[in-house]
Amino acid sequence: MNQLHRRQFLISSGAALALTASGCGTRPQGSPTADSITPKQGGRLRAAFAGGGTNETLDPHLSNLFVDAARAKALFDKLADYGSDLAAIPRLAESWEPNTVLDTWTVKLRKATFHDGTTVTAEDVLYSYRRISDPKRAFRAKASLEPIDLAASKAIDTTTVQFRLKRPYADFPNLLAAFGAYIVPNGANDFTAPIGSGPFRFVSFTPGRSLLVRRNPDYWEGAAHLDELEFLVANEESARVSALLGGQVEYAHELNPATARAHEGRGKVNVVRLRNSAMQGFVMKTDRPPFDDKRVRQAFCLIADRKELVDGALSGAGEVGNDLFGRGCQYYASSLPQRVQDLERAKALLREAGAENLRVTLDTSPVAAGFVEAAGIFKEQAAKAGVTVEVKVGNKDTYWKDILDGGTFASYRSGSMPIESHISQRLLSTSTTNATHWKQPDFDELYTLAQSTRDIAARTALYERMQRRLHDEGGFLIWGFADWLVATAPAVRGVSKDAPANTLDWARFDKTWLT
Repeated sequence: MNQLHRRQFLISSGAALALTASGCGTRPQGSPTADSITPKQGGRLRAAFAGGGTNETLDPHLSNLFVDAARAKALFDKLADYGSDLAAIPRLAESWEPNTVLDTWTVKLRKATFHDGTTVTAEDVLYSYRRISDPKRAFRAKASLEPIDLAASKAIDTTTVQFRLKRPYADFPNLLAAFGAYIVPNGANDFTAPIGSGPFRFVSFTPGRSLLVRRNPDYWEGAAHLDELEFLVANEESARVSALLGGQVEYAHELNPATARAHEGRGKVNVVRLRNSAMQGFVMKTDRPPFDDKRVRQAFCLIADRKELVDGALSGAGEVGNDLFGRGCQYYASSLPQRVQDLERAKALLREAGAENLRVTLDTSPVAAGFVEAAGIFKEQAAKAGVTVEVKVGNKDTYWKDILDGGTFASYRSGSMPIESHISQRLLSTSTTNATHWKQPDFDELYTLAQSTRDIAARTALYERMQRRLHDEGGFLIWGFADWLVATAPAVRGVSKDAPANTLDWARFDKTWLT
């Protein structure tokens, strides 16, 4: 058994650990922070992620899982990526500028090269976006790029792309940062040994097991500190933790709160909490009884004891929500008062709606951490308001498809994305993933007006109007925002603590080093 396969065997067969009581803090007492140590060059970092099996691919446009995104980030670049506030930050794009009516955007590329030494050009960008948008392919970023008229878009010169849009789009830079919108060389379709422009170059890949990459010395943002980076697959959380504790990996992605609490502050590993990484809540179908009456929706939002839900379902690894998506993000309406439990007001609203002694089914599933626990907690909270909640645990393999149009009330979760993307993908009459079935023409008009508004202050005011409307009568009961938890060996430095999952500084292994 060669060294790589032996390591993978140890990771995959790692036994679950007996976890003890929790400590506190994110690093051993007295240890230095990443900022207090000069980065060290060299070494190989091994990172364990949950994987996708033997059908895995390095085609960045097929990115779906976290491991796909992390591997794609190592090998490729996007034109932009999201900052910690989910605003777009230039990457391969050096700048972007709209015309007066916001339906044409000119993007200038920075000087960058692919791993084979060829220059990244405007034709590479157009090829990549047209490939993603191919109606015969199922690429995740396709929906995000839909506003672009790619037939009318063109290369002005080798470093300038003119994007023509189907309608004014003030938040167009969000599309450049969309999940999976990576730039590949013109004509690329074979990704068995991919050539990208990212901070690492391809060495070897075994689907469902490992990817090995090596520092790209010519990276446009500066060479990585690490010599090599190895992604290893360990689908069970216990296996990832065992591998970390056993010295087989230096980075373990995605811990549950109980595991993190058991190991935090004990000196063997460092736990990194990526704040506001996952919205947690329930969706109410606004087009069918009983939630077609906004008073019932308002009552349910007042039934929720948010702190109890965060403490019980997330083991305290998060913060309370206010029935709005995107806490801490650009455009977030932080001025709205925090909603708190008010059972008497909830009962009064239910009486006004003729919904006393209401019985509802709450669909949930073990598809995400805390779902079943949150459903049980809310059931007990609802009983105090005279509402009977029947918890129905569904199939985790089909759960998201089942609740999109089925049922009336369901557990829900979302990773980080701009507030604009959340609205456009989930809350417009034409949105394809509108789980609350919120379809309000006047709300659609507000969104359209925002995208036609060049002044950012005026646009922010329009987003606040939309959020006030959603806070008052929308179908999302957003009770919390979960921390995303990763763990590293004590020798690992440079892991950002201010990067929600799927933002620029999440999984930035080119900025990580080993002491």
